Amino acid sequence: MLRALGGIERLGNRLPHPFWLFVILSAVLALASWGLAAAGVSAVNPATSKTVAVKNLLSADGVRMMVGDAIENFTSFPPLGTILVVMLGVAVAERSGLLAAVLRSGVSKVSPRWVTFVLAFTGMVAHVASDAAYVVLIPLGALAFRAVGRSPVLGVVVAFVSVSAGYDASPLVTPVDAILSGLTTAAAHTVDPSYVVTPLANYFFSLASSLVLAATITLVTEKLLARRAEALPADEDAEALKDDLGELTLRPEERRGLRAALVTLVVFVAAVVLAVLPSGSPLRGEGGSIVRSPLLTSIAVFLALAFLAVGWAYGRAAGTITGGRDVPAFMAHGMRELAPILVLFFAISQFLAYFKWTGIGEVIAIDGAGLLKSAGVTGPVVFLGILVVVTLINLVVTSGSAQWALVGPVFVPMLMLLDIPPEYTQALYRIADSCTNAITPMSPYFVMALGFLQRYRRSAGIGTLASMTIPLSVTLLVVWTLLFFVFWWLGVPLGPGAPVR
Repeated sequence: MLRALGGIERLGNRLPHPFWLFVILSAVLALASWGLAAAGVSAVNPATSKTVAVKNLLSADGVRMMVGDAIENFTSFPPLGTILVVMLGVAVAERSGLLAAVLRSGVSKVSPRWVTFVLAFTGMVAHVASDAAYVVLIPLGALAFRAVGRSPVLGVVVAFVSVSAGYDASPLVTPVDAILSGLTTAAAHTVDPSYVVTPLANYFFSLASSLVLAATITLVTEKLLARRAEALPADEDAEALKDDLGELTLRPEERRGLRAALVTLVVFVAAVVLAVLPSGSPLRGEGGSIVRSPLLTSIAVFLALAFLAVGWAYGRAAGTITGGRDVPAFMAHGMRELAPILVLFFAISQFLAYFKWTGIGEVIAIDGAGLLKSAGVTGPVVFLGILVVVTLINLVVTSGSAQWALVGPVFVPMLMLLDIPPEYTQALYRIADSCTNAITPMSPYFVMALGFLQRYRRSAGIGTLASMTIPLSVTLLVVWTLLFFVFWWLGVPLGPGAPVR
């Protein structure tokens, strides 16, 4: 296994940056469209009874589309507006110190009996902070375990796996929900241009997953990894052991800020509920519907307002926000943090626009769905096949949005033609996109976690961390997949307004 991980690391290091990867894929797509168009490749869409023929991206019309629609391709990219709006609010909550205080309060003053579960579940909550969760929670995990007299090495592993292997599970709506739903919506438009997947499309599944995964991590840690940790004690002279544990304890002003944030959140939720209650509320949809209403279809706006309100309340009470100028400054900082994602979005948006224009994705989806139907392949078999493929890809391409942008335009419409809603395909992807994050050296956070581990045990290497994370990753993959099938077989909706089979 370690040799295999080493091979994956060497292979992954040869891959270009995701930006250039999509530029290269666009060039490959252009050549493929030229060859397939020349061969007259086409398919009949059973949903519309129209013939879809592959179009040549290198033709005059193709070149005009690539040049003339470049700006529109980017500005109309579904995840772009959603993630920008959400992050305006999240940035205020993060820069004011609210998110870090919530994470620290989640793991402080916990009894030894519950420390593993609380840390694991806090990792699920931490996903609202996106990648910042790694930076905050991993060192806090070591401190939490030290505070109750347990191995800080084990605390590092539990915190890292909770954030990485459970990355797409959370009891809260996160920025990842906004990105994935936007990409899924764009992919679904291949079959149904009016289909909308909201950021809440997988909320019920994500909420249940966060509890189940936290319990699974606890079980594996206490029954297996605790014994393994006994053979990997921290170095007695480790500098990290000399650190003051006061970092785990909230200061009075932070506790005051958390109380203010909680009151603000309650008031905000109550105000939204009261605004939705009247049957003629402008927040309801046609016929008084809540499922297809501005409240859910524009949930990003309400999420941004919620994060903004609680972040401001915390900052004012804790003293981290001293005036009105701080709020737009925090928002601006959040936009700067998004710069790498926006650069990647530009390359992805162009590739997806080219892919849709050529019709290659639609032809593959139609022929793939037809092949599966003729072979009598059922939903669960298709699910397992997709799960295996995406899990293997995730060992090398660890960017969740980049990977979904790559495989979503094929898997989503293909399964739609098999009468499987996009919400199920997206939920399946969340599993495959998460579990192997904790075992691949291609993830920069794997390396970061190893660095935190070496603060307590200098001799720790990739094999040390992998030997602790592999049992957790494999178990989470199995348990999470079973949970997905429970939702599927019982016909439980994955989220508010999400269709069932």
